[in-house]
Amino acid sequence: MSSTGKLYLIPTTLGGNEPLEVLPLSVKQVIEKTAHFIVENEKSARRFIKKITPRKSQPALHIFKLDKFTNEIEVQHYLDACERGENVGLLSEAGVPAVADPGALVVQLAHQKNIRVVPLVGPSSIIMALMSSGMNGQNFAFNGYLPIDKGERKRKIKELEKLSFEKNQSQIFIETPYRNEKMLADLLQTLSPGTELCVAADITLPTEYIRTLSVKDWKHLKPDLHKKPAIFIIYKQ
Repeated sequence: MSSTGKLYLIPTTLGGNEPLEVLPLSVKQVIEKTAHFIVENEKSARRFIKKITPRKSQPALHIFKLDKFTNEIEVQHYLDACERGENVGLLSEAGVPAVADPGALVVQLAHQKNIRVVPLVGPSSIIMALMSSGMNGQNFAFNGYLPIDKGERKRKIKELEKLSFEKNQSQIFIETPYRNEKMLADLLQTLSPGTELCVAADITLPTEYIRTLSVKDWKHLKPDLHKKPAIFIIYKQ
């Protein structure tokens, strides 16, 4: 029997919920037994760990930072604890790790080192938006962020609309919360009137807003999306 530790993929809430309102007890149990964590932001990670396990000793935690500035050579040592037989938790900043999240690098490393990867159940805004959209859940693509440049962004929107029609495929993407309203305006200017658009914001929060309408019907609405985490989905039949 192997004495290698496991890499647990630990989800977090998508906002200010009480953790156990949206996360199963198994997440709390794993955090209680884990001392090594790989996180994107140490401050918010410690806050989450304290909230879900108030009695856990904060000074005893071993925190490794993983963001876009982290040196890949440094990451090679992030799973040393697993090789010593201790478990490591990969903690998402919001939602599930390694999906629209830098954690995929660590998961890849775990597979290379023959370390067991254990995904825990938690909220994925991408999947929850698709579930709620009424669009094609059998064939879909996640496209991350669209270009910032307005012209390039509009070209990408038309490209995704064309792909959706040709492949019968839901096209999912995200935007930085403070640019949501500009994104919605560009979508309504660029997409065909009959194309369906889903906007899902503040998923799992009391302010949750999920709506699917044709582009022509969206033009009569002005939802408040400013600074709210949002998912956008295009579907053209």
